[in-house]
Amino acid sequence: MSDTPVKQQNTAAYYGQAVASFAVALGAVAVGIVNLDADAWVRAFLGIAVLYLTTSAFTLAKVVRDRQEAGQIVSRVDQARLEKLLAEHDPFQKL
Repeated sequence: MSDTPVKQQNTAAYYGQAVASFAVALGAVAVGIVNLDADAWVRAFLGIAVLYLTTSAFTLAKVVRDRQEAGQIVSRVDQARLEKLLAEHDPFQKL
């Protein structure tokens, strides 16, 4: 009695919406920094800060995803071991 979880797949529309949203947000911040009434070094600092924040967000998302996937694999192995023990168990065998 194994219940294999259904693997969730993202649709192309969901992926496209996520990419478009990211592009619009990054573009809006870039336009805001370029049009900011400040010295060039302040705009450069803000630009670097936005790039650093973006790469950090991608790294964090990957780490969280990897940890979740590792937990699913361990859970599957433990479930397979339990199913094997239950399949081999004979309740009518004398101890």
